[in-house]
Amino acid sequence: MENSNTATSERVSILDQTPSFDSLLTSSAPSSDTIPVTLYINGAEQTLQIDPRVTLLDVLREYIGLTGTKKGCDHGQCGACTVLVEGQRINSCLALAVSYDREQITTIEGLAEGEDLHPVQEAFLHHDAFQCGYCTPGQIMSAVGLLSEGHAKTDAEIREQMSGNICRCGAYANILAAVREVCDNEQNSSASAPQAK
Repeated sequence: MENSNTATSERVSILDQTPSFDSLLTSSAPSSDTIPVTLYINGAEQTLQIDPRVTLLDVLREYIGLTGTKKGCDHGQCGACTVLVEGQRINSCLALAVSYDREQITTIEGLAEGEDLHPVQEAFLHHDAFQCGYCTPGQIMSAVGLLSEGHAKTDAEIREQMSGNICRCGAYANILAAVREVCDNEQNSSASAPQAK
């Protein structure tokens, strides 16, 4: 008697099921199940024809190829997918891409200016605020967001505001130190800036 478990089955990858980038451009014939959306990602306009149920995370990673934003839990619990929309932090795994039509989206790839790293990126390197690195893009994006929101006045505030970003390696002390350094530098530079009369 033949064991049914020995029967070979063909493995199917999620990448095999993802449409190619060219098929998503508006120049391709629109499907009745798709709608046009224009996203401004890291300053570049991206016009796509997508299913309205596709998340922003999947558009970034699978359709546009910006893989710096990570897919962790896919349930908004880990923060690995954090990006900025109009300067505000969001979990891109919970956001439908069509909801952000014509809005400014910043991913980890859009923080540096050429070879010049963003101050938060530099602080993460300086304080060794990562280990495996998987959560690092989301941690950095969340830190940039909380600093611009003005929610980093104390260590307790930083911990609370970063609590949605999980680091399985436990680099929390170094992450806190990196955010604190940037916060302190910003406060010192604003205090030393000449006051307008």
